[in-house]
Amino acid sequence: MKIFHRTAALLLLFSLHQAAWSADATTLTWYGHAAFEIVTPNNKVLMIDPWLKNPMNPNAKVSKAEGDKAPATAKDPLTAITKVDYILITHGHFDHIGDAVELAKKTGARLVTNYELGANMAKLLGYPKQQMGYDTLMNIGGEITIANGEVVVDMVPAVHSSGMGNPLAGDKDPEVAGGGNPAGFVIRIKNGPTIYDTGDTAYFSDMALISDFAPDVALINIGGHFGMEPAMAVRAAKTVHAKLVIPQHYGTFPVLTQDAKGFADAVQKAGMRCKVMQPGTTLTFKGKKLVSE
Repeated sequence: MKIFHRTAALLLLFSLHQAAWSADATTLTWYGHAAFEIVTPNNKVLMIDPWLKNPMNPNAKVSKAEGDKAPATAKDPLTAITKVDYILITHGHFDHIGDAVELAKKTGARLVTNYELGANMAKLLGYPKQQMGYDTLMNIGGEITIANGEVVVDMVPAVHSSGMGNPLAGDKDPEVAGGGNPAGFVIRIKNGPTIYDTGDTAYFSDMALISDFAPDVALINIGGHFGMEPAMAVRAAKTVHAKLVIPQHYGTFPVLTQDAKGFADAVQKAGMRCKVMQPGTTLTFKGKKLVSE
């Protein structure tokens, strides 16, 4: 009986320890392309550029047809998403707006982006107007505090474009609607890491100012053609002085860089730590420290 009680007590202590550990943890999940999910220590869920139906996401893979006449079917990766508190969008291109509207309608998530893009997403795409406002719409150089004070988001410059497709375009309407200024985000999490997402920016020398945030993680686009080529992305990694560098925005289309190995090797040769995530995988941070990958 004493052994039973002692075992039960140890199991209880272990469970309490695990619960306390989980409450202190921040997780970062990559769904392929530029789509990331952050879950904070207080279980607030942030989705960045949520094109979850991109072909790299294992949750969106097309199933093989059974039989000659059976059509192939694609999984719906939004089915498993039950909670999103905030959707952060760097700019207006389709591969970054992605599934934001459907996610917003499903979860009630508030939109964090520039004002012009938010307004056009509401008018043209049907993003619920009540799920955005002056508390979340912002501009470059500004910062907002969200998630009951747990998260501070700084909108930082990006050198790119931001026009969004206009689904209502007719003979007199433009095919591309205004998407405001493209941007990156610095996301500062209380009791968690500071994460810099470059968006689709080109390299620019004022990236040096982002190092003032002392980012623990940098999510850096390496795809080239529409953004930084890998060599310039390495330069960006050096400039922002992130402790951990994670490549993104590659391999999705034939025109983009297909493999991150060369980038990762160059980053590590420069004396920085690089982690090439696989789509669908998650990193866990305890405070600012990476503890599980």
